[in-house]
Amino acid sequence: MASILSLFPLLILHILLLVPTRTYSQRGPLIYYCVGDTNYTVPSTFSSNLDLLLSYLISSPLDFGYFSNTTAGAASSDPAYGLAQCRPDVSASDCSACLNRSASITVTSCPHKTAAIRLDLCVLRYSDHRFFGQLEDEASSKVVNPNNASDPAVFYRQMRDLMVELASQAAAMESKFAVGITNSSDYGHIYGMAHCTRDLSEADCSTCLDKAVGFLPACCYGRMGGQSLKVSCAVRFEIYPFFSQSLLPPPPPGSSSPPARGNVTDTTGRSNNVTKVALIVAIPVVAALVVLFAICMCFRRRKALRRVLLGGDEQEFTSSELLLFDLGTLRSATNNFSDANKLGEGGFGPVYKGTLQDGQEIAVKRLSGTSRQGLVELRNEVGLVAKLQHRNLVKLLGCCLEEEERLLVYEYLPNTSLDKFLFDPIGREQLDWGRRYKIIEGIGRGLLYLHEDSRLRIIHRDLKAGNILLDGDMNPKISDFGLAKLFGLDETQGRTSRIAGTYGYMAPEYSFRGLFSTKSDVFSYGVLVLEIVTGQRNSGFQGSGSALDLLSYAWQYWNEGMASQVIDRSLDDHYQLREVLRCIHIALLCVQKEPAERPSMATVILMLSSYSVPLPAPSAPAFFVRSGTSGETEAFDRDVNDVTITEMEPR
Repeated sequence: MASILSLFPLLILHILLLVPTRTYSQRGPLIYYCVGDTNYTVPSTFSSNLDLLLSYLISSPLDFGYFSNTTAGAASSDPAYGLAQCRPDVSASDCSACLNRSASITVTSCPHKTAAIRLDLCVLRYSDHRFFGQLEDEASSKVVNPNNASDPAVFYRQMRDLMVELASQAAAMESKFAVGITNSSDYGHIYGMAHCTRDLSEADCSTCLDKAVGFLPACCYGRMGGQSLKVSCAVRFEIYPFFSQSLLPPPPPGSSSPPARGNVTDTTGRSNNVTKVALIVAIPVVAALVVLFAICMCFRRRKALRRVLLGGDEQEFTSSELLLFDLGTLRSATNNFSDANKLGEGGFGPVYKGTLQDGQEIAVKRLSGTSRQGLVELRNEVGLVAKLQHRNLVKLLGCCLEEEERLLVYEYLPNTSLDKFLFDPIGREQLDWGRRYKIIEGIGRGLLYLHEDSRLRIIHRDLKAGNILLDGDMNPKISDFGLAKLFGLDETQGRTSRIAGTYGYMAPEYSFRGLFSTKSDVFSYGVLVLEIVTGQRNSGFQGSGSALDLLSYAWQYWNEGMASQVIDRSLDDHYQLREVLRCIHIALLCVQKEPAERPSMATVILMLSSYSVPLPAPSAPAFFVRSGTSGETEAFDRDVNDVTITEMEPR
């Protein structure tokens, strides 16, 4: 240790030559990164895509803990990729202000196509190449508190222990953020923070934070506060609170020692003493054995459950991505799965509302004994959803597999699913056009994340109104990944002999030949947009005229120049006609018969966001004849060789 300390002056001199020093009086960027071999000009395709990207990133914060990574522009049109994140204790207004300032600084002072900026409350990053999930730790910066500790060695030891622990916690957290506090007899509390951008894996976050913490001795030894910053992560410590105290974990419950007891002896003074010594030795040993046994049983149970869920593939995801709930906890939370707590029922089984002991509301999906889905679908959903982080995807909290029960635990969304509002005469009154447009755009951004922006490439395969859940502010979240398929980054299309999905939403190439791709989801999205605009189900269509389904109905009126006739009458003309017609136009492009003629989700989002993007003329969509006229959506699971669906020629 002494030899290391002796090198501090040389290390500090070396760092000072490489890294600019900032003081707390400066309120400029904590780290600023402007690099790249290529510049861009204004106007240009990239500058337009960048403007569109930044406008979305800086205007999207709606709540605490904002994070977004998205793309503007098609792959062939010089796209811009961007990431924005704010600290979890920052309000939506402060987050937007921070991101606005960040965008202003980078756009006005960085001519390169790759830039990153970190302010105290937020981080913003963009590039002309996809960087999501990639660690950026080359650029470094520091901020140093000018006040010195009276006993540097003691203060540093306590600070370092705190920061090492917080770095470990942050890497394992979904939020990639951790704060903590420690006591010091000389300095009171030491406050610490460690955080990464949320696109990083646990391993990359840990690598970045380890480097940041490792830089603290060189920058901040003997100082009573400091920051070590990189593009992808940052750590900070102070002797005063610099973050919201609500972020701190609750203190452990206080423990009280039993009153002291005097020695009790028998007439010889030896027997009770021996008993006392035996008890003193035995009780800790027995307690240790009980704890060890409980840990072993818990470990074996967790390992067995993971093996069942993952089919033996332990490398599918880290333990931090799978929370295991006790059956007793879920029974208590749902009042033993009572009918009064039942939210609904699907192909998987019933879903119940529950409340945990800490007050958190949850939704528990329970696989029924007669379900046509089973462990394959459950394993698929756990293995995929646990890795996904996006505001428009439902959040999986954990699972349970005990006593023949198969349970998935999700965040509770009070407004249930989109179909409960859209296809209900009373419920649809709550869906004005502003909310419907927000839902259309949110679903699109969720799909874009699945297809291109997550660390996986996922085809949902069962996108429909019943699988779109709505939170308290009517923001959409895509749910039910039991039928989803995982693609490699270089894969574009898959094939299956087992066709599983829902009538009315499936692309023709999937129904006929079992071929699926991102364009299969695009087709389903187009159907869903038409349902949102018209307020009518595609399955069991009840429209006027000779049209057999919603797609042909919308196409006929569009082709005759009367597309406004298909708009849901419950909107009462309270909408912008240009915006609604553009949504119909985009939906018809999404339901084209040939996959190559459908736009990607990145192009769809660009079309929705900018009227300057021209829309090609759609051709007649694919048509189907379905059995039955029930208004209920029919889910099915079949072999492609066993069922024939007749395709109609365009009229």
